[in-house]
Amino acid sequence: MEFDFTTMMDRAGRDAIALDIIPRLPVQPEIGITPIPMWVADMSFETAPSITEEIIRRAKHPAFGYFEAREEYYQAILDWQATRNGVVGLQREDISYENGVLGCLATALNVFTSPGEGVLLHSPTYIGFTHCLEDNGRKSILSPLVQDQNGVYRMDYADMDAKLKAENIHFAVFCSPHNPSGRVWEKEEIEKAMQIYKENNCLVFSDEIWSDLTLTGYHHIPTQSVSPDAKRRTLAVYAPSKTFNLAGLIGSYSIVYSKHLQDRMRKHASATHYNHMNVLSMYALLGAYSEKGAQWTDALKEILTHNIAYACNHIQSHWKGVSLAKPEGTYMLYLDCSEWCKETGETLDTLLHRGYRCGVIWQDGRPFHTPDSIRMNLALPFAQLQEALRRLDEFAFQI
Repeated sequence: MEFDFTTMMDRAGRDAIALDIIPRLPVQPEIGITPIPMWVADMSFETAPSITEEIIRRAKHPAFGYFEAREEYYQAILDWQATRNGVVGLQREDISYENGVLGCLATALNVFTSPGEGVLLHSPTYIGFTHCLEDNGRKSILSPLVQDQNGVYRMDYADMDAKLKAENIHFAVFCSPHNPSGRVWEKEEIEKAMQIYKENNCLVFSDEIWSDLTLTGYHHIPTQSVSPDAKRRTLAVYAPSKTFNLAGLIGSYSIVYSKHLQDRMRKHASATHYNHMNVLSMYALLGAYSEKGAQWTDALKEILTHNIAYACNHIQSHWKGVSLAKPEGTYMLYLDCSEWCKETGETLDTLLHRGYRCGVIWQDGRPFHTPDSIRMNLALPFAQLQEALRRLDEFAFQI
């Protein structure tokens, strides 16, 4: 089945912060240059046709009153998790709707931790986690990922264990696949991490929003699947939003097998009266988690695998002083520009501004807790990606 991943959508004036942020940039694109958004983690692809079909079909009924989630909604999640992630034994009662991964994290923080407590995260760290912890009065305790001799990001288990003990931490945020590094953790890696969390009596919030977007040759391992103990101590959160470009519709879901943990989460969420599903979001998930949605996802993964391979090869051969770890999942690329800054005597801000001037809207990576880094979104039509790299070759990296 053919899907369109080549059309360059005109997103201007269509409620996309990917472009709305441009007037607030410190440096504006040159006049006449069409901006290419490569920062915030949504895609410049049209969503799956099965999703718009479901939304339009429901929108034709002119009533949008109070409702409850359909059984088909839960069955779609059960089927998707079984076929895509190999999950067995999942029941409808293990699933709860969540108003976003960060909304779920905020609930978990307020249920299972107290203000001022430390929470363990890996760095580089998704900035949403950092803001969520700060907004809820918790401390981010960072355990840096380390790159091995092949440049692959690895967890430092000794550092994790030492910080859990030193800071008396009992709550950790685990990102799988990892954003922004793009690592798809192997089963043995997750097992080692979960053993450390177990030994330190640590509850684990596992953000698996990128689980559908592993690249060719890689496969997502659900955190809860690696051991009976991991199943009991993990709050796992998923969403179709990254996979299907649905962030504006809101709608995530958690999988929590422990009835004790589940009951506490649901009690807090119901007390705040915030955690209610949008009816069109429900139908979007039904369209996403369908047979046609699965076919579209598989086609998308091929596109992303090609884009990432092309971009990595281009950067490694053209941008002296810029290093990267080739992602295994997600559609984000994380660049280490520290050597470039050192060799050229230029600052990262100068490099970022050069990109903005030529219309490449990339993202300052320093808020992800690593110096002199840039994050780039590669989920865009290939011709657009080629043009962005050409502009950066000519206007950003030529001294």
